[in-house]
Amino acid sequence: MGKIWPALDVGAGAAGDADLALAAADDYSPTAAEERDGTFRIFFDSHENRDRAAAALSSQFTIARVEVDDEDWARRSQSDLAPITVDRIVVHPALPARPASPALIDLVIPPSMGFGTGRHSTTRLCLAALQKFDLHEKCVLDVGTGSGLLAIAAVKLGASRAIGTDSDPDAIHAATENLEFNRVTNVELVVSDLMRDPLPMADVVIANLTGALLVRAASRLVAAVNPGGVLIVSGVLASERDDIRRGFANQRFVEDVQEDEWLAFTMSSEC
Repeated sequence: MGKIWPALDVGAGAAGDADLALAAADDYSPTAAEERDGTFRIFFDSHENRDRAAAALSSQFTIARVEVDDEDWARRSQSDLAPITVDRIVVHPALPARPASPALIDLVIPPSMGFGTGRHSTTRLCLAALQKFDLHEKCVLDVGTGSGLLAIAAVKLGASRAIGTDSDPDAIHAATENLEFNRVTNVELVVSDLMRDPLPMADVVIANLTGALLVRAASRLVAAVNPGGVLIVSGVLASERDDIRRGFANQRFVEDVQEDEWLAFTMSSEC
């Protein structure tokens, strides 16, 4: 049996319920969300956070606590998952029999409920944002790296090196395995607490977290960007747009892009 992920099944009702529930769960370290028949499932990094979220959501939603085996979910999902294409990048759930195309970049990220596989809107937004810059000879910092997908993509796009940080040792273990799948060596992976440990400096800093955490960590993320560099953030609900703009008020907003209810922002430091 694989790692057990604590989750909540939340009854879906009126349009927008998913957004409200995700916003309410935002302070309790959700790791993923999955739409299901008539409900949606929110995964958490610990039973404690799952139970705290349950207490917060129970007055507004019908909820049920569930335990999900990661390996079983991965086995069942892998056969059903098609590759995800974001511009030049194709993310496969398993090693493809042949490259998609010489013009495309193939990545292999086996499915896991705990760490991103490219299927969430925020991950796709980050992948698209990375491809808008020339990364050659650049250092990229991926904060909250999870599966390591964005760090691996950065190197495949030409970055000279990438650093992935995450507070969860299991994430770093999963990301290390994914480096091997993708035959990438110039990615450094570090267990690090965003709010306590210093961040390394980089030319491009990317953080796909949650809106609330991004606001709390704004000054730390900005300080990690080299002069003339770029900061990309996502994991932000459309309802949190103004919070992000206030939290990063000292930055120049280059672009914000929305997919479904999710946003990604690209910023540069004011000189």
